Amino acid sequence: MGDDAGLRSPLARFFHSVGSVIDAPVVWFREKIVEPNRPTYYWYHQKFRRVPTIDQCYTDDVVCQMEANLQFKRDRLVDSSVLNILRMRFEDCTLYEGPNAPAKCKEILEQYEKAAENWFIKYGDLGGYGGAREAYMKQKHRLIWERRHGPVGSGNKETAEGA
Repeated sequence: MGDDAGLRSPLARFFHSVGSVIDAPVVWFREKIVEPNRPTYYWYHQKFRRVPTIDQCYTDDVVCQMEANLQFKRDRLVDSSVLNILRMRFEDCTLYEGPNAPAKCKEILEQYEKAAENWFIKYGDLGGYGGAREAYMKQKHRLIWERRHGPVGSGNKETAEGA
């Protein structure tokens, strides 16, 4: 049954015209008003613009510090999710490979261990309420320690003989 109006009954044409009268304003409103004013992004999450970090904020700029802290917490959630995904990939690989897992999943394990180390360097020992200021102070203290003693975990820096 084609779309030819001559083959339809008068009652069907009447219902089609009534439907068009009701449907046409809705379609017009959607195509002319709603869709042009809708933001076009193809993500399923909200995008936040990057704000200045805590070290770029003035000491009396509470709003900047709050935004930096909120951005830090969003970044922490993203980094934690990435770490969780890497851990799940390694677990899936070991379950799939079985006895061959140590050889076949070595690269995935190295990626996970490096990501876990980097996560702990940035967020470890901050606790649940740690924010951007605490992480910045932790980074500062780590850099001072490395300047005085060498990289963390490598033992004390060799002192020059004669000094």
